[in-house]
Amino acid sequence: MSVHFFYAQTNVVPERNTQLGFGQIDFLSIKMPDGEQNMDYAGLHYNLKLNDWSYAGIGLYGAVGGIRGGFFTLGVNAGIQPKITDKLFVDAGLHFGGGGGASAPDGGGAFILPHLNLGYDFKHFSATAGYSYVDFFDGGTINSSQFNVAVQIPLSFDTASFKERENSFSIEDLRTTSWNNLSNRISLLMHLNNARVTKGSYEGNTIRLAGFELNSYITDDFFFFVRADGAYHGIKAGYMDIFLGGGYHLSMNKNRTNILAKLGVGAGGGGGVDTKGGFLIYPDISLEQKLFSNIYASINKGFMMSPESHFVSSTYGLGLKYYVDRDGSLSNEREFSEGKFKGFEAIIKQDLYLDAARDGGFNQNMHQISLQLNFFLNKYLYAAGQTSFADFGDAGAYAEGIVGLGVQTNEFFGNTTSIFAQVLGGAAGGGGISTGQGLIVKPSVGIKHKITDKLYIRGGLGYVKARGGSLSNSYLNLGLSYRFSFLSVK
Repeated sequence: MSVHFFYAQTNVVPERNTQLGFGQIDFLSIKMPDGEQNMDYAGLHYNLKLNDWSYAGIGLYGAVGGIRGGFFTLGVNAGIQPKITDKLFVDAGLHFGGGGGASAPDGGGAFILPHLNLGYDFKHFSATAGYSYVDFFDGGTINSSQFNVAVQIPLSFDTASFKERENSFSIEDLRTTSWNNLSNRISLLMHLNNARVTKGSYEGNTIRLAGFELNSYITDDFFFFVRADGAYHGIKAGYMDIFLGGGYHLSMNKNRTNILAKLGVGAGGGGGVDTKGGFLIYPDISLEQKLFSNIYASINKGFMMSPESHFVSSTYGLGLKYYVDRDGSLSNEREFSEGKFKGFEAIIKQDLYLDAARDGGFNQNMHQISLQLNFFLNKYLYAAGQTSFADFGDAGAYAEGIVGLGVQTNEFFGNTTSIFAQVLGGAAGGGGISTGQGLIVKPSVGIKHKITDKLYIRGGLGYVKARGGSLSNSYLNLGLSYRFSFLSVK
């Protein structure tokens, strides 16, 4: 009896905590300088609710109209949402970020975008509209006031403490706890894609792309997805695209084989790829075959084009996909036997590239804002994805999309501090930074220190090297890390 009591006390299922949040899609039309056609600007954001009336998060913007296809930015959001009535509320906030596009008057890329909106809660989503102002203040001349509209959709998730990562429990144990609810399915695809241009700039060339796709399932068959790619070979560095869309999932062969049909819309351009305003359509069909556990090999065939067919390409590629059933021990379609808590970390940071090599044959410091997401494969090893955009240093169109692996130590100094090392690589270019056709490698080391159970301050130093370009320098960064564990069942 004593042994059984001791075992029960050391295998207590961690408490489930719900982090409230919401996704947002917004749109504004920016008045450009020198009589240029307005740039239509669409944003995709995710915000955490800090309390009943405030929020903070991250957001990406891309040009979808005008003549600035390939104009992208990344930034951080913060705002308040005081209620006027049960349904009516005010949304006031600020977005700060960096980015730009080739030949655009974006200066170093740093900009602010405050807004003041009136919103209405329709229960399953909210809509807001109002005034916004944008200013690329680091030497840029884009400065505009305009009307903006947005749609917000509640997207919350369940968490446990980060220290619970890799702890396993039987489904029977989980079903007597707060985790006894329906699971949610997501998948993450890391892929190499190819776009053979059949019409437009670079006609006859093949753009080599690397990127990721995140699928979140609404039902067992229907899902929505976010996809991002960057060019690493085949054209001048600088091309990037981001898509949001939906699809249908058909399983066969006892769930070992899947066929996925998808349709996405989004923004793309850069690297000399003329997509006009930047708006792109992306239909695609994929075939997946199970390799082991929740890991599948994927091949795909599709098209990527502007609506008026100014730019058309035929796409094909391959990748590895990882499926996760999370946040619950129940399913209408699948039977589970075990649950394990997996670690996850989101990092927002500011990088300083020391004497970054430019295409003009000179060196100059360059700053960039960066978002990194880490998924822990075990207690110490993680897979990482990172995107970054220049915000100071006269390189506003520079951007990176890189992936890789990292490792971190156990915490020391009273469980407050840990050390990490990582190697990332992928696509980068634009802004006059000398990256050749776009392939870079970035090793780094650093340290993290605890602020709260979920929030850490993080500093690092490393080296960045471009293949085929002159970029080869040290860099420093400083940022914040938000980390937690989530329940994965199988």
